[in-house]
Amino acid sequence: MAKGVGAFSVAACSSNKTGLLTEEFTSQKEKLKGNINHSVCKWCYQMPLEELAEAAQEIGLKSIELLDPPDWEINKKYGLECAISNGANLGIPNGFNDPKNHDELLRQYTELIPKAADFGISQIICFSGNRGDMTDEQGMENCAVGLDPVVKLAEQHGILIVMELLNSKVNHPDYMCDKTPWGAALVEKVGSPQFKLLYDIYHMQIMEGDVIRTINDNHQYISHYHTGGVPGRNEINDTQELYYPAIVKAIQATGYTGFISQEFIPKGPSPIDSLNESVHICDV
Repeated sequence: MAKGVGAFSVAACSSNKTGLLTEEFTSQKEKLKGNINHSVCKWCYQMPLEELAEAAQEIGLKSIELLDPPDWEINKKYGLECAISNGANLGIPNGFNDPKNHDELLRQYTELIPKAADFGISQIICFSGNRGDMTDEQGMENCAVGLDPVVKLAEQHGILIVMELLNSKVNHPDYMCDKTPWGAALVEKVGSPQFKLLYDIYHMQIMEGDVIRTINDNHQYISHYHTGGVPGRNEINDTQELYYPAIVKAIQATGYTGFISQEFIPKGPSPIDSLNESVHICDV
């Protein structure tokens, strides 16, 4: 899809010194169709959260996500949700598949879950951790044991604990939850409606391909989606191999009503221009 499809170029539309975006940029936000709940991941944008929040608000996004508690209030100031919060701070390699992490993970999620619920946040991310020397079967068993008290607490507060599917081929070598069937089997094993998967389209295109069929077959296990261009994890326009309008339509067809979040690393001259373009590409 060509640059600027569905809208306009906003290459010069970063925040000015008064914190306002240009009139041309502001006038375009109503062009979103309203069928998709759009979100964006903060970590991809090397700018203050308030600046990104201002741009997200003007584009018409409803959420900025993967935030820590101190940033939740900034989001709220701009009328934005946090579709999924950061979780424990042990890092992606140190997850629920290693029993040595269980006590600290439980401590951190025990603190975070009520706080998120009180703030109106409905999802918190988690990770399997790296394989190391363990088999996938043992790792799944360890994850289920470690997640059990966390998910039970989440059930009490109406919070979803969401494990992200990541690729172990390019970005996260040795990560265990790197294929949809393993993640779906873990969801079945945990056996709670408050434990689901984050299906990252970029990561799973690298590991599995066949994205639309996989979504159709496993949507009942998925509560959140991330985008990203393949290869490179950059813009989702015609510089990469995935056709996101078809993917988003397939997600809609499953009955999904949650958020679809942009999680690509902008490499164009204006990160906000890239964000705006990608949101419109997904705005089917």
